[in-house]
Amino acid sequence: MPHRDSYESLDLNQLRTFLAVHRAGSFTAAAQLLGLSQPTVTAQMRALERRLGRRLFERLPRGVASTAMAEQLAAEVSAPLDALSAVAGGDQVDETAAADPVHLAGPAELLCARVLPSLAPLVGAGDLRLRVTLGLADDLLAGLRAGQYDLVVSTIRPRGRALTAEPLADEEFVLVAAPDWAERIGGGRLEREGPSALRDAPLVTYAEDLPIARRYWRHVFGTRLAGPAAVVVPDLRGVLAAVVAGAGFTVLPRYLCHAELDSGALVALLEPVDPPINTGFLAQRAGLPDNPNVTLVRDRLLEAARDW
Repeated sequence: MPHRDSYESLDLNQLRTFLAVHRAGSFTAAAQLLGLSQPTVTAQMRALERRLGRRLFERLPRGVASTAMAEQLAAEVSAPLDALSAVAGGDQVDETAAADPVHLAGPAELLCARVLPSLAPLVGAGDLRLRVTLGLADDLLAGLRAGQYDLVVSTIRPRGRALTAEPLADEEFVLVAAPDWAERIGGGRLEREGPSALRDAPLVTYAEDLPIARRYWRHVFGTRLAGPAAVVVPDLRGVLAAVVAGAGFTVLPRYLCHAELDSGALVALLEPVDPPINTGFLAQRAGLPDNPNVTLVRDRLLEAARDW
């Protein structure tokens, strides 16, 4: 690899493109981030590899993998290129123009119940414009890598160097039903009989494969959940409404149903000493964001999450 002092002989545009590919893990995603065509990105990387005399990326079925040479080069050039981008971007800022909207994505329930209310004061003060997308973690993280979003609230930790993530908040899962069903099941039966106490109660969930309920069963009861759901609603707010109305029982994040638990509209069927917990993350692309309001939103959410 060239010595650091010889980097001035390398093409700056090629280095910028290299860093985008390294972080995005894909020529296609890097092209979208940079506003270039994929053939242009491919040509620049081939030219850089010829200049260095070493291969930088290995082709995979989906995307590319960085070689050891690419890891070394990225370690050397990422900080200077990020600093240069920040300075160049600062020189071009129009102080009279409104900042671009921050593109935020995440699960519908958490964004509606926690995230958007936390950001409302910034929007109301005229400090922020938002564009919000709701969806599942895997799809949204792929969109984040491709430059479709600035920030993603994710229920899974993203992998790879293209994204950075900070723990946002823990969500505790609770087994709940309306009072009528809680009475039918009987106080203390779950502790004595285990999940068999629920065999005659309908299960309400948000997906056919019962992801939250299966996790609860495995963690709390040490067994596999058997049997199909009676009602499937692809939104936990719909699951909550159905169960409050008496459709059966479910497992929900406590933040989503705490008001119903406090009012008595729902009853916690079990209060295990060690309830299932899932950590949510706030993810963004590596490097300095072009829009300063991305940092504003990130910092506000990390601060607000302490009280969630």
